[in-house]
Amino acid sequence: MTRTPDRRSRRTLTLAATAAALVLPLVTVPAEAAGTPAAAPPPRTGFETGDGAHWTTEAGESAFLAAVDRGSDRVSVRSVGTTKQGRPIRLVAVGAGGAPARGGTTVLLICAQHGDEPSGREACLNTVRDLAYARDEKTRRFLSRTTVLVVPTANPDGREAGTRGNGDGIDINRDHIALKTAEGRALAAVIRDRRPDLVHDLHEYGGTSPYYDKDLLALWPRNLNTDRRVHDEAHTLSESYVRPAAATAGFSSGVYGIWTDPHTGKPIKQVAGDGQERILRNAAGLKHAVGLLVETRVEALDEAGENDHARNQRRRVHTQLAALKGAVAFVEERRGRIAAATAAARAAGFADRGPVLLGGADNDPPEPAEVIEDPPCGYRLDHGQYAEFGDELALHGITVRRGGDGWFVPLRQSHRALVPLLLDARATYRLTAAQPVEVC
Repeated sequence: MTRTPDRRSRRTLTLAATAAALVLPLVTVPAEAAGTPAAAPPPRTGFETGDGAHWTTEAGESAFLAAVDRGSDRVSVRSVGTTKQGRPIRLVAVGAGGAPARGGTTVLLICAQHGDEPSGREACLNTVRDLAYARDEKTRRFLSRTTVLVVPTANPDGREAGTRGNGDGIDINRDHIALKTAEGRALAAVIRDRRPDLVHDLHEYGGTSPYYDKDLLALWPRNLNTDRRVHDEAHTLSESYVRPAAATAGFSSGVYGIWTDPHTGKPIKQVAGDGQERILRNAAGLKHAVGLLVETRVEALDEAGENDHARNQRRRVHTQLAALKGAVAFVEERRGRIAAATAAARAAGFADRGPVLLGGADNDPPEPAEVIEDPPCGYRLDHGQYAEFGDELALHGITVRRGGDGWFVPLRQSHRALVPLLLDARATYRLTAAQPVEVC
């Protein structure tokens, strides 16, 4: 007797089919008609031409993206910033006809914030090319309703040097509040101007066997100020799409920052992954995007990978690609829910109600001193504070207006919860200690 698949089985099959149809093929270019010139083959990255033996260089990335831009009318490439050492920070936009999808979903991929974590960058370059050249109807339909934005190398100086930090040694993924780096400022401007519905942040991690040794780890925004609807969509993205997509591709997965017992699978302790607002996955949630951190393990997980450097590097990239397929399936299946969650979150701040939390996480209740139960109606900056931090507030998309002897930042705005994190004297990563205004 044939058993009818249950709901979960049907959803898993749909996820796998959607992911495979949209991104899995590298590129399929239809044969040209007899007697006509053959189309130029799609470009390949340095990583691909070396079969994983070495990573794509900065010059190779530049040439690759220029070739994709020339070969596809779906792609545009521009610089959104320049590093201290003079390297461009590139933003690639992929969509139907090279234009943003009207009323559609915007997905932002941030790759290689840490220069010594290159696998996500290779996956992002592959994804740009594959979406640009794919001819199948499902991909065309996906791009008609989706704008895919990609920052292939968020930390060009660090990637060139093979270092975690940028040219000044600063960890960019701890600079999404202060915005002291050119890289952090460029990413903040992209998020402000393009208002992505989903921010997918690609990283790598060093394992600790046997407690922390999965191919893929993922984590949503844990910051407690993230709108509940956005938080729940991000959790669904991680646990119901990205991790199952990894499993379908044959990769193991877990939750980032949590060591687990190798025998029972139960959590032992948390070693990372808190609610710090200065980290991109949390900053994305605060700015009303469905944020997700993904991390692939650097070290090989088997003897074959230990003995074959290129094979292990291919595993790292293929794991990132599997995670991206899960994200694509998430967008296709939950497009309406994503739009509703992000739109509601963007509007909620104008109601100006409820506490703001200066600490804690979705798995770690805040201490009493970390709760602003009755927030002020805004904060006042003197002229010196505004001169020093006005640009950063603008990059965050914070509304500021001239008022009295200084500048006034109201809480009644879309980024309501972000304002105290930037300006309250009690906030850990504040820009400055502004004066609370109790009555407007």
